[in-house]
Amino acid sequence: MGTDPAKNEDEPTLQDVLDALDDPDCRDILKNTDEPMTAKELAKHCKIPPSTVYRKLDLLSTTSLVRELMHIDSERGRITRYQRDFENVTISVGDDDQFDVAIDRQRLSADERLAEIWSEMGDEL
Repeated sequence: MGTDPAKNEDEPTLQDVLDALDDPDCRDILKNTDEPMTAKELAKHCKIPPSTVYRKLDLLSTTSLVRELMHIDSERGRITRYQRDFENVTISVGDDDQFDVAIDRQRLSADERLAEIWSEMGDEL
């Protein structure tokens, strides 16, 4: 089964969102990422092993519930912080009797959009 090229890559599947929200560690991470935090900070704050934090952050990133913020530090190199990236998650039943998920996000400021573009360019280099 192939992927739909017309589908927005940022739109997670309903099942992925449900899986993430059903996971207590993911919920704990989401509760604590109202401000950007590194994986190491999250592991300490949430009392979750670092390897588990990275797996949960991967799931949360895949579902677009957190976003990665990259920063280059002259002494420590590249630093990745994670921040919750939604205001509301709505699950509804459409006219076709299929469940749908909608993720409402806060609009990014111009500075935040520019930082995100630079971060994505860094990934390409």
